[in-house]
Amino acid sequence: MEQDGVSPLQHFVVAKKTISALFHQLLEFVKEGSDFVEDTWRSEDLDNVAEEDQCLQIQTCFRKLTVIKDVLDRRHMKVAFFGRTSNGKSTIINAMLRERVLPSGIGHTTNCFLSVEGTDGEQAYLTTEDSEERKGIETVNHLAHALHMNRNQDSGCLVRVFWPKTKCVLLRDDLVLMDSPGIDVTSELDSWIDKFCLDADVFVLVANSESTIMNTEKHFFHKVNERISKPNIFILNNRWDASVLEPEYLEDVRKQHMDRCVSFLVDELKVVDLNKAPDRIFFVSAKEVLSARIHRAQGMPETGGALAEGFQERLMEFQSFERTFEEFISQSAVKTKFEQHTIRAWQIIESVKAIMDAINISSAEKKVFSLEDREALMDRLEFVRNQLNFITEDIKDKIKVVSDEVAAKVSSALEEEMRCLSVLVDEFCSEFIPAPNALALYKTKLVSYVEERMVKNLELRCSSSINGCVLSSQRDIMDTLRPLLPPAARAQLHLPSRRFTMTYDLNLTSLGADFTEDIDFHFSLGLTSLVNRFLGPANAKQALSLLEQKLKLTSSSAHTGSRGHEDLALSMASGLLSLTSRASLAPVGQKRLALYKLLVWRAVGWRVIVLSVSLYSFLYLYERLTWTNSSKERALKQQYVDHTTQRLQAVAHIISGDSGQQVQQEMVAVFARMCQQVDKSEMELETEIRRLSARIQRLESVQRRSKTLRHKATDLESQLERFSAQYLQIDH
Repeated sequence: MEQDGVSPLQHFVVAKKTISALFHQLLEFVKEGSDFVEDTWRSEDLDNVAEEDQCLQIQTCFRKLTVIKDVLDRRHMKVAFFGRTSNGKSTIINAMLRERVLPSGIGHTTNCFLSVEGTDGEQAYLTTEDSEERKGIETVNHLAHALHMNRNQDSGCLVRVFWPKTKCVLLRDDLVLMDSPGIDVTSELDSWIDKFCLDADVFVLVANSESTIMNTEKHFFHKVNERISKPNIFILNNRWDASVLEPEYLEDVRKQHMDRCVSFLVDELKVVDLNKAPDRIFFVSAKEVLSARIHRAQGMPETGGALAEGFQERLMEFQSFERTFEEFISQSAVKTKFEQHTIRAWQIIESVKAIMDAINISSAEKKVFSLEDREALMDRLEFVRNQLNFITEDIKDKIKVVSDEVAAKVSSALEEEMRCLSVLVDEFCSEFIPAPNALALYKTKLVSYVEERMVKNLELRCSSSINGCVLSSQRDIMDTLRPLLPPAARAQLHLPSRRFTMTYDLNLTSLGADFTEDIDFHFSLGLTSLVNRFLGPANAKQALSLLEQKLKLTSSSAHTGSRGHEDLALSMASGLLSLTSRASLAPVGQKRLALYKLLVWRAVGWRVIVLSVSLYSFLYLYERLTWTNSSKERALKQQYVDHTTQRLQAVAHIISGDSGQQVQQEMVAVFARMCQQVDKSEMELETEIRRLSARIQRLESVQRRSKTLRHKATDLESQLERFSAQYLQIDH
């Protein structure tokens, strides 16, 4: 003690630094784990990998660790000195401090609790319970001395004395010395114990060796023993220097005190074993030790002054007490102050490890499920894409076949309608006036009527079968693509709400734009009519052109009189024969032509010719008189039928092709709508695959993090084991 060597109290200081650093790491670790668990629990895409109970549990661990760390930061070794009034409690503390710090003297001196602890400053000061104001150390006598203390001052109050650590080796190592009033002057023992004793590591009973341990002292420590399980108690028999006055009874008195103290510790309090009890009992003279140490500090001999015989033995006894006290309090304080916290730290680490293991297992399981789900979705996506490509080509072919079938049906129906066109035209009734304006209106109505009736007839012939074909094809398309859709989309799949309607655009107005009617009178036995009838329209036009040229030549050489009439008749006959012969035979010479003329004239005679002309004129007159508006209307209708039939035949393939195109567009629209549904399904699959991939990565991150935290917990557990083995020697 007298040498500035390494104090046994450093064991506590080092242990405190070690466990404080360890708890600091543990606190950071649990905070990191708490944040991790909370983030995992609150993450919506992780589907309860971490549970709320785990989050609350680890947060509770963090709060407990925070409290423990704060307690550890404030922890110090506390020694409480108790005894009857004037037994020398304050003097013993002063002797340990090597200076008169606390008030001491004869009679009732200390009237409140005084704690002495170290300060890093050079100036000593003190504070009170009701004020943090720093007061000079000289005021301690006014605050604590029973002779100077305010009468209203409570004996259970605390005055904290801060003594520079540079002046006392003991105070350098987080040691607090607690002085107390005499336990025989108060009835507030229970409140004292609760307020000042529960956190004490060692109790020092200061007894008066001139008497013995009194029931008052025993009663107090029995109460302490009730509140604290096996308190650590030292007994100092102070004022042992008085024994030199009766040297013949020295050993007997010492043995008597020893036996009574041992009995009190072992039999009554039961706080120590019989073989260890003597090591807790010392015989000292605090006043002598304090005086000797003050002399030495002043450079004077320790034995200076009036010291009784046997001082060196009593000094060595006091030093032995200090040495034993330091070793014991260091070990005891480490055990009492750190053991339960260490055990609690183990429990917290075990809890955190269990949480991390649970999260690791849960994330691993959910990762496996997510991998399986993603694999199934990727297979599904590949299947949908491959099937869609295959089905698309097949449906295109089917649409082509159906549209061709519809075009063929419409073409066949249109041919039937063209064959019945004359019937439709004959059924048309409207006022017929040959005037140009009225005739144009009549044709407009005729065209509208014919187009309307033809469209209705086409609908009656085709619409039912076409609609059935289209509906069946649409259903086939939907049934083909249905397996590529998700179940929810399949349930909502239905045919188009509107029914397919075929439109037939005959456009007869445009087709008849170049129609020009001919309702002028034409004699049926007229030359033009006959030539048209026998030669056909193509040859008739050429024949009539040649006849016109021949008539011009004949009229230029005609004679007057009867000869003239005969020549005219012969010219007409020969002209007719010439035209007919030109249409079938090679031309003949002028002589043969003249011979023909003569033969006709001689064979027929002029009377027959006159009769023929009369009949011809009668027929002409009859037909001319019967050429009424009705005849003109019939002629116009027939001409319209011929013209329209010819035009419809030219565009029939276009009309039927347009019908097939309409069906194709309808089916393509349905197929496109279905493909949109499939594309939407693909997008949903891709989105879900991306979500699962992100979730798998998140789960892998959670796994790695939980494993990392688990390893940190194991490392901290190893540090706790090393601390326990070095300082506590306990098994968790």
